[in-house]
This record gives sequence, C-alpha cells and structure tokens, in this order.
Amino acid sequence: MTTQTAIRPLDAPGDLGWVIKAHGEVYAQEYGWDTSFEALVARIAADYAAGDGFAGRAAWIAELDGRRAGCIFCVPADDDPAVAQLRLLLTLPSARGRGFGATLVRTCMDFARQAGYPRMRLWTQDVLAGARRIYLASGFTLIAQQPHHSFGVDLVGQTYQAELGGLADPAG
Repeated sequence: MTTQTAIRPLDAPGDLGWVIKAHGEVYAQEYGWDTSFEALVARIAADYAAGDGFAGRAAWIAELDGRRAGCIFCVPADDDPAVAQLRLLLTLPSARGRGFGATLVRTCMDFARQAGYPRMRLWTQDVLAGARRIYLASGFTLIAQQPHHSFGVDLVGQTYQAELGGLADPAG
C-alpha cells in the first residue's frame, strides 16, 4: 500500500479547530504543558482567521493518507509587520520522520519570500529539539533566549531569525 502525502492550504472546515486540538493534545502528552498553551494556540488561530484579507499571511496543513498530520502558519510579526513570523509548526508523532516538518518550513519560507518579507522570525522552546534541527537546517539562527515559566512548566524561550534574501538588486 502506497502512503499518500500532501501539503495543502489551510482552508477546509475544521482545519483551525484541528490545529488547536492537535497542539493541545500533543504538547500535553509530550511535554506536560497545560491548557494555557492550547489557549495561546486558539488566540493565534483566531487572529489568523480574522486577518485583514489574508494579505501577507498563509497557513498550510500536511496530510498523510488524506488525514491531517501537521500544520504551519506565516503571519506578519506583531512587533514589526515588515517581518514574517513562522507560527504553529506541528507534525503529529505518528507522521514524524517523513519530512513534513522541513517541507512545511520550506513552504512557509517560500511564501514569505514571494510576499516580499526580507526576514522571518519565530519563537520556540529549547525542549523542541526536532523543530530546532529543522530551523537551523533551514537557515535560521538563534538571536535571543530567556528562561520563563509558561504552560505550567519551566522553559527556555528561544527566538530565531532567517534572512530571506530579496530579489537580486538590478543595479548590482
């Protein structure tokens, strides 16, 4: 039996609810995070859905045999709308090892480049080693980190950034 994989735009009924539910369940199971994390994901998803015409923003769902298996969002950064922000990268444990994470990040970065963003930023936690490997392999560099207590646990938040490179300078 052949396994079918796909990356599609987040645009089907139930996609946003799935993103919230999947994040809540996976992070509780794997890291012991409480429902305050799920609430944060719900706010991010709601802000995305309420976005003004979706200019400069997009989201994708990874599918494995026609079932949702992962997601990622690209939105303007809250503190600087000229910077793209990668948000809500997730691959379900049952779908890991198939390249979904790297493909989702590449899809997100390609969109940000085409939308004209000069750079992309993301905020993650140091315990998310698999995601960190993908970010580093995709050209992100660590620009800040700080310990904090969130989602019911002690964490070290990390901010990564990648230069997206614009169009070649026609004069140079």
